[in-house]
Parts: sequence; structure tokens; C-alpha cells
Amino acid sequence: MAQVLEFKLPDLGEGLTEAEIVRWLVQVGDVVAVDQPVVEVETAKAMVEVPCPYGGVVTARFGEEGTELPVGAPLITVAVGAPASGGPEVPAKGAEGSGNVLVGYGTSEAPARRRRVRSARPEPAASVTVAATAPAAPVLPDVPAGKPDGPVPVISPLVRRLARENNLDLRELTGSGPEGLILRADVENALRGAAPRDQAAQLSPGSSAPSGGRRVPLKGVRGAVADKLSRSRREIPDATCWVDADATELMRARAAMNASGGPKISLLALLARTCTAALARFPELNSTVDLAAREIVQFDHVHLGFAAQTERGLVVPVVRDAHARDAEGLTAEFARLTEASRDGRLTPADLTGGTFTLNNYGVFGVDGSTPIINHPEAAMLGVGRIIPKPWVHDGELAVRQVVQLSLTFDHRVCDGGTAGGFLRYVADCVEQPAVLLRTL
Repeated sequence: MAQVLEFKLPDLGEGLTEAEIVRWLVQVGDVVAVDQPVVEVETAKAMVEVPCPYGGVVTARFGEEGTELPVGAPLITVAVGAPASGGPEVPAKGAEGSGNVLVGYGTSEAPARRRRVRSARPEPAASVTVAATAPAAPVLPDVPAGKPDGPVPVISPLVRRLARENNLDLRELTGSGPEGLILRADVENALRGAAPRDQAAQLSPGSSAPSGGRRVPLKGVRGAVADKLSRSRREIPDATCWVDADATELMRARAAMNASGGPKISLLALLARTCTAALARFPELNSTVDLAAREIVQFDHVHLGFAAQTERGLVVPVVRDAHARDAEGLTAEFARLTEASRDGRLTPADLTGGTFTLNNYGVFGVDGSTPIINHPEAAMLGVGRIIPKPWVHDGELAVRQVVQLSLTFDHRVCDGGTAGGFLRYVADCVEQPAVLLRTL
């Protein structure tokens, strides 16, 4: 008799508690090897392929594509030692699990404190006998305050919170999940249908109806960005200073470097090299504030984040140990992370742990910005577009390549003198690249 093992959505790390099924990589009846990817999921930080720690025959899948599952929910069941579609018996290798832990997530059991749920009925196996079935989704009470108690078929805390924040009575919904389980899609559908009625109810007598609109759920990358930026605004007393700089010599230096042969050096890499040199002189800005301990933590390394716009939204990949990389190494790492961000292949580890952020918003054709600090960091350098402008050079009016630089900083970690000193040093390196050579 085949042993049927259940594989649950593993702990994805970095505080992530749920993921959305994007694409199944296996079908019921497929034979899978130990640590073979079986599903592609999207978290609030990245798109990742989740490997199964068991080898055998897939007997059931839980959740349709587009379904959001919490950590600890069943993903698939695998029959270890079962024949595949009448073929030879699959070896029982993997019955104990591989135990491998991958970058950003692992195949170990999810923490016991997380509630396990079943979000969709498993697909029946055409040629495989399932030796065990997943338990029915429990029914938990979820009744708005002031209303009679009664069981409501909902289990996901996200669903309950979404309903509560929108004053939606879950008892009025009919769930589309197994045994009438109310899913997030049921709540969102109800909210979309209620929006026009809510707007009409809020109109004062004699007022005209507002134009139509739509609700866009704050989830995935967009939801994570919203949460982080809101927290940054709440916790960090930020300030911004800026300066215009003549980038003509920096552009010439880059052109000369690229004309000498070898890998091309990106402008972003030169700006990053300038940042790491400036942070070595002004370490207060390479830090974070520990509110619980009431301490400023200054880092002895620079993990440099850089803003990248993708189809999934704004992400901030992190270049590890940027202070130890030369311009060529920085160029290569920026290129690798940028490509991975556009393809949705960044792992949670690629998107966390930054200590300072470089934001080149000049690629959007704008000169300046006052960005929100990437919490829990303490500062961000912004770089506008580099364009020809009239500039006084050597006492005469000339057309030069000018860029606006801005520094947004946490006023708790330093005062304006330190921030101004950092920004002035960066500007000096941009205007006279030889200044940077003295620090190498």
C-alpha cells in the first residue's frame, strides 16, 4: 500500500504568511522527484518555485491558480511507493523529506502556531488511489460586533480582516469553497457589487451621482509596498536636501572607461561606487533605528538597494556587500538583479536586508523627487535625469550636463550638517571623479 504524504506551503521567510498560486507545474498522476518544483507562487516580495521534499506520484492538488493560501495550508499529496499509471512502482525515496532549505524559503514544516486550512477541494486522481484525504475546513465564528453569535464558514484571517475593514457581514455571503467555505474572492466580489450602493447611500439630497470606478485589491507587491511606505511615514521623521551638480566630467570618465575595452560600466554602478565611498565617510546614514532598544544601529557593511520598476510594481533588489565591489562587479550585479526583477525571478533574499537605497528616478524623465525612505533604512539618495543646461564653468557660461541629487534621511540618526556633508561629497565626486579615486 502506498504511503500518502501531504506537502504544505512552507514558511517563506521574512515574515511572509501567505502566497498566491500562480501556476501549477505538475498534474495529478505525475511522478515527481525529491525537491522537484511543483508550483509557482507569488508572495508580497517575489515569484518563487516551491519544491516538494517527497518523491512519488501526485495524488491531489489543493487550490486553483489565483487562489491565495496561508503558510501551512496543504499544497499537494504524494503517494510514495505507488505505481504511476500502471507503470512500475515508484521507489519510496523521499518518504522522510529532503529537509533542504532553499534561499528565501524551505521545505520544512510550517510553524505550529499557524492555522492550517484547506482552500480548495483536491482534484480527483484518475489512476491513483488516494490513501488519505485532507480534513474538512473547520467553521470558525466570525460575527460583527453587536450581532447574534453564529458559525460562519471562514477561516482565513485575511478574509476576516478584509470583511471587517469594509463593514461586510460574512453571514450574508455564500462561500464558493469546499463545504461553503468563504474565500477572499467571495468577499472581493461582494465588495465590488456593494460599491455602487454604498456610494448612493452616501449622497446628500439633491447631489449628483459620482462617476463610476473600480476597486483594486492591495495585495502582492502593491500591498507590500503600501504597508512599508505607510510604516515609513508613521515612524520616520524624514527630511530632504538637494543640490544640482555638473555631471559632465563623470559622463566623460565613463565614456573613457568604456572605450578602453572590457565589460561596459553602467552609470548606476559609478553612482553606487560614489555612495559606498560617501557612506564610509558618513556612517551615520548607513544605519537603522531600533525603537525597542532606543538605539541607532550602524552597519559595518553596505547592502545597497536600488529601485526597479517592473510590471508587478516597484521592487528594491539589494546588492550584497556593495562596498566590496568595484565598478565592473557592481555593473554585473545590477544587470543580474534587474533582469531577474523583470522576469519575476527575485527571491525574498534578493529583496531584503538593504542598509541604504539608491533611487535613479531620472530614468522616468524627471529632475527631482522627495521619496519615502525604504523602512527600516535611514536614508536614500535620489538621482534625477542628466540633461544639458546652462552652467557657469571656469567663470564662463557654458552648456553642461547637469543632474539634481537629493538625499532623504531619518533625522533621528543625524542632523542636517551630516546629511549635507554626505550629499556635498557625492556631488563633488560627480563633478570631479578624481575625488573618488583618492578614496579607493
